[in-house]
Amino acid sequence: MTDATAFPSASDAGRAHLERLARRAADAAASAPARSSPYEGAGLDVHARIDAAVEDLEAELLGLGRALHADPEPGFEEHRAVARVADLLRAHGITARTGAHGLPTALRASAGSGDGPTVAVLAEYDALPGIGHGCGHHIICAAAVGAFLALVPVLERTGGTAVLLGTPAEENGTGKELLARAGAFDGVDAAVMIHPSSGPDLSDAPFLGLREVVVEYTGRAAHASAAPFMGRNALDAVVAAYQGVAALRQHILPDDRVHGVITEGGSRPNVVPERAAAHFYLRAATVESLAELSDRVQRIFEGAAAMTGTTVTTRWDDCPPCVPVRHNDVLAARFAQHLTGRGRTVLPGSAAPDSALGSTDLGNVSVRIPAIHPMLSVAPAGTALHTAEFAACAQGAEADRAVLDGAAALARTVADHLSDSDLRAAVEREFTEAGGALDVPKLLSTPTSP
Repeated sequence: MTDATAFPSASDAGRAHLERLARRAADAAASAPARSSPYEGAGLDVHARIDAAVEDLEAELLGLGRALHADPEPGFEEHRAVARVADLLRAHGITARTGAHGLPTALRASAGSGDGPTVAVLAEYDALPGIGHGCGHHIICAAAVGAFLALVPVLERTGGTAVLLGTPAEENGTGKELLARAGAFDGVDAAVMIHPSSGPDLSDAPFLGLREVVVEYTGRAAHASAAPFMGRNALDAVVAAYQGVAALRQHILPDDRVHGVITEGGSRPNVVPERAAAHFYLRAATVESLAELSDRVQRIFEGAAAMTGTTVTTRWDDCPPCVPVRHNDVLAARFAQHLTGRGRTVLPGSAAPDSALGSTDLGNVSVRIPAIHPMLSVAPAGTALHTAEFAACAQGAEADRAVLDGAAALARTVADHLSDSDLRAAVEREFTEAGGALDVPKLLSTPTSP
């Protein structure tokens, strides 16, 4: 008999895998040349004023982040978070509009001339039910607020407009897509934000597209012992669908993901379940592969219905899909240069390809306007996001450092974009060559029967 203790636990093996990836990324960093940007930007004096402003704001920014961490609110319910942000802005003479663009927990504030280019700094502040800030969105918020406030005193030098946009429900509602459809990014030339992570600092990361589907089966109830032949078992159908998806996983692209839960499966063992349901997420690295994966999963659902004599209904995209992030390398290089100046080692996402295969609604912004989503480390390699362990790390000294470094580097990057027409032209040229602005609602259709 095999001794089970001879094998590491799944969690130990997973942690070891993440630590190997981090070592590989560190090796890549040691041999890779530092990323730099050839553009003049806003100038050293503007950058120095930004750094001084962030230093002056330190206590307020860290206080904001800690307050949000201690009082987590899920998506679309971040009322106290938005109020705290609005209060801090008001203390600095900035009026923020809450309930912006039709979302009660969205926020918008702006400063500058109102003419010339406009850059939006994006703040997230939603938390995970039961885990709290296990994704560190309080850090995103504090850094974004800091970047915006640090920009206010230099906008007379840079020209243009800075916007702080509070974006609710990244975790459970694709809030940025809802804001985009309501016009939040109309007239905005670029968008920037940071996100906390474990492992190395990254100027970009391979975020996947995401969509969801709810599948429901309807059968026929019957006495499970006296007359099972009269029934059609909806639970059998949903189990067959779940197993079909499991079998599919070995025949999909390495970056594709399908994962789900059975949400309903009957009420009593002596009744053939008349209704059963499941909820799945699908992810892929491109819109095309996400569409193909969706079609294959739809056919599995229909096959399970045929096997069991039940009927099936599918409901796709209760929340709008997230599309894969299109990073703007020109803007990301500028950010990386500023973050490196604060003593951090910043890698491109290609140096750590397996470091982030989650999804974010920033992707939906990034195919409308140039955008960046760099990752700043706040936890040791091997600490998974969306866990209580990461939430604990996200309130320590490294989290505080990420708030301040992120605020300064974001503000410097925005100031450069507003000041430097050559930089803006290069950012826009890259965006155009990558496909330009896309009509996000039309990218993914609802799968239908073949």
